[in-house]
This record gives sequence, C-alpha cells and structure tokens, in this order.
Amino acid sequence: MSSQSPAAARPARPLWLVLLAAGTIVGLAMGLRQVMGLYLKPLSDELGVGREPFSNAMAIANLTWGALTIVAGAVADKYGAGRVLIVCGLATVGSFYLMATAQTPLDLYIAGLLAGAGVAGTGVPALVGAVGRAAPAERRTAAIASLGMASGLGALIAFPYAHILIETIGWKASLMTISATCLLILPLAWPLAGKPAPHQAGAAKSQTLVEAFSEAFSHPSFWLLTSGFFVCGFHLAFYGVHLPAFVSDLGMPAWVGVWALMAVGIANIVGTYAAGQSGRFVERRVGLSFIYFMRSFAFIALLLLPLTPWLIIAISALLGLFWLSTVPLTSTLVGIFFGTQWMSMLFGFVFLSHQLGSFAGLWLAGTLYDATKSYDTMWWICIALALFAALIHWPIRERPVARLTEQPAT
Repeated sequence: MSSQSPAAARPARPLWLVLLAAGTIVGLAMGLRQVMGLYLKPLSDELGVGREPFSNAMAIANLTWGALTIVAGAVADKYGAGRVLIVCGLATVGSFYLMATAQTPLDLYIAGLLAGAGVAGTGVPALVGAVGRAAPAERRTAAIASLGMASGLGALIAFPYAHILIETIGWKASLMTISATCLLILPLAWPLAGKPAPHQAGAAKSQTLVEAFSEAFSHPSFWLLTSGFFVCGFHLAFYGVHLPAFVSDLGMPAWVGVWALMAVGIANIVGTYAAGQSGRFVERRVGLSFIYFMRSFAFIALLLLPLTPWLIIAISALLGLFWLSTVPLTSTLVGIFFGTQWMSMLFGFVFLSHQLGSFAGLWLAGTLYDATKSYDTMWWICIALALFAALIHWPIRERPVARLTEQPAT
C-alpha cells in the first residue's frame, strides 16, 4: 500500500495547462505591478507630497516581495502553489484598493507591504518550482522562460489598459478597476494546486529545508549568482517606476512614458525567448554576463544622447531585450546546482537579493531626485552596476553539486 497522501498521488497535470495557468497569473500580477510608474505623479500631487513617499512605498513593496518570496517558495515546494496563490492573490487585490483610497504616506506604505506580499506568491519566482518540476530537464529553461515572456506580454497589455482607464475614469477609479481585475488570479490557481511528489526527478536524495539552505550557502557560485541579481533588481525597479516622471521632466507628453514602457514589454518577450533558447548553445553564465553588459549601453544613451520621444522609446526597446531575460538563466542555474526539490525557495533567496536591489534603486532614486532634481547620478550608478554584474557572473561554475552526481545506493 502506498504511503503517499491523496494530494501527493494525484496525477500530474499536462505541461501546457501548467504553463497556461502560471503564465496568465504572472502576466496579471507582474504586468499590472509594472504600471505603478503611471501613478507616481498624480498620486503624489493628490497627497501634496514629493516623489519620495511613493518611491519608498514601491521600495517597501519590492523588499517585502523579496523577503516573502522565500516563504512563499518554501510553502509551494512543500505543499503546492495553489494555497499560496489564493492568499497572495487576495493581498494583491487589497494593495490596489488601498492605494486608490490612500490619504497619507502611511497608507501608501501599507499598500506597498500588501503589494509585495501579493506578488511574492503570484510572480515568476514563486512559480519557477511548479513549472520546473512539470517540465523535463531538457525543456526546463524554455519553460521557465515562458513565465518571463508572460510577464512581458502582461506589461504590454497592462500599460495601455491602465493608461486608458486613467484617461477615461481617473486614476483612483482605474486603481479600483485593476484591483477587481486581479480577482482573476483566484480561479487560475487550480491547475497549480496539489502537493508536489516527495521525491523529485534529478535529486539524488530528498533534503530537508535546513539541509537545502546549508548546501546552497556553502556553494560559491550561488553567492555570485545572488550578488549579480541585486543589480537586475536595481535596474528594473528604478527604470519601471521613474521613467514616466523622467520623461515628464524633459517636457514630453505622458504617452512617451507609456509607449516606452510598452516597448520594454514587447522587446522583453523577444529577449526572454532568446534567453530561454540560448542555454542550448552557450553557458548560462556567459549569457548573463552579456545581458548585463548590454544594459550599460542603454543607460549611457539615456545619459549622453540628445533625447527625443522616439529615441527614448527605441532605447527602452533595447533595454527590454535584456529585461527579464535574466530570469530563465538565473533560475535554471539554481536548478542545475541543486535540483528542483527546493527550487522555488532557493531561487526565492536569490530573488531576495534582486528585491534588495529594487529597494536600493527606488530609495536612492527618490532621495537623489528630491535632493538634486535630476536623474543623472542614477544613470551613472546604473552603468557602473551593469559592468559589475557582467564581471561577477563570469567565474560561475555551471555544474551540479556533488550530491546530484552521486550514484544512489542499490
């Protein structure tokens, strides 16, 4: 008689259904999260405060997202992603509602906490384990890349959706509508529900949570990967939130910021797909170094070129090619190092570094802008960090830990 619980014994759902549900959830959660830059000016003007409180609220969201992704990933790896998606989906709904009704900076900070908690269980990092376990090893990087592509497609839809809502019903009512839209996450949790099998393919033996952390923390390449992902978060959060305000400061119309961020989303789909396929031809560490090196050119262009609306959109498209293309390569390296049993949790730790970078980027951008009324220093910092990340990925050793190469006892 099997000792498995009914949840553990439930037949696996087809990969296409897992990818469809996970991709739709990611598209909703991360696509709508990326439109927050459209609300920086109207909300700050409504409350009569500078840009720092809103920027700090988004920084809190990103920091909370990173910290709780580890918890969400551990629960999803142990018990399945379904219950995590329900709780975090409701938190996402609440965050947009509270932002719409905010009266003080404190309300924004609480909304930021809820937003971070929500996306911790509905974003790419929380679902890489479910997708990674559902896909065979040779298709894992491409399957995880589909989540990044879904995020880009979600942003592509979310920006015009939010922009049209703001223009037609106002920014407060638009946030209420977005809050209701996020309720769609709840029924989509079903295909991802169910306890994972207790012994995953690719693992020489099962591990406890403490053993998984101990192994990862003693692995040098894991720390290099974690350090590099800090830079990714710094870049993405700063650019996504502050670009519309940067465009406005240049005297350009609001549509430029919307179209620039849409260009990021469109190019991200192409770049993430290419990154997902690149693992078959070059080492993932090489791909990551290339991505970060290429980002530096986009920031140099924004700092030094005479900017026009269409040039900003073109530069944003260039940056979009190297936007979430880091995710399939970074998360797959975690799976290569340690297997898939605790993949969401361990990638969640790497992602915490990403969110610390997001927090740093948003806090620093708000602080420096309010002090200098310019983003020039931030562009220089982004360039330096891009070059640092390109260098730090190069020494990574792309191979499994000894535990995965040991032959199991017969």
